Amino acid sequence: QVQLVESGGGLVQAGGSLRLSCAASGSIFSINVMGWYRQAPGKQRELVATITSGRMPNYADSVKGRFTISRDNAKNTVYLQMNSLKPEDTAVYYCNAGLKGSMWSRVDEYWGQGTQVTVSS
Repeated sequence: QVQLVESGGGLVQAGGSLRLSCAASGSIFSINVMGWYRQAPGKQRELVATITSGRMPNYADSVKGRFTISRDNAKNTVYLQMNSLKPEDTAVYYCNAGLKGSMWSRVDEYWGQGTQVTVSS
């Protein structure tokens, strides 16, 4: 059984910063891409940022220059540093990971439970 547990969400004023963390635990052999997605009320879930096992990042245009994704492979943890937050960043943020439970298993996708980020104007 694999779990992704997020932390770090909360309420912040526009222009402020938050740091999200997501730790993967359980039966894990290797983790490929890890990432963050978000879903605002009434909208579809969208990509925020992803990072490969080799630490190559990819960002949505809306967060480039403001958000930074990083990961600690030894801790199976991915982070999202969010600076210069805007009200339109308000959403539930979900952690995502593609990982293998054993050397012989396929890559399966897992999601965290989500953490609320609210940016007030």
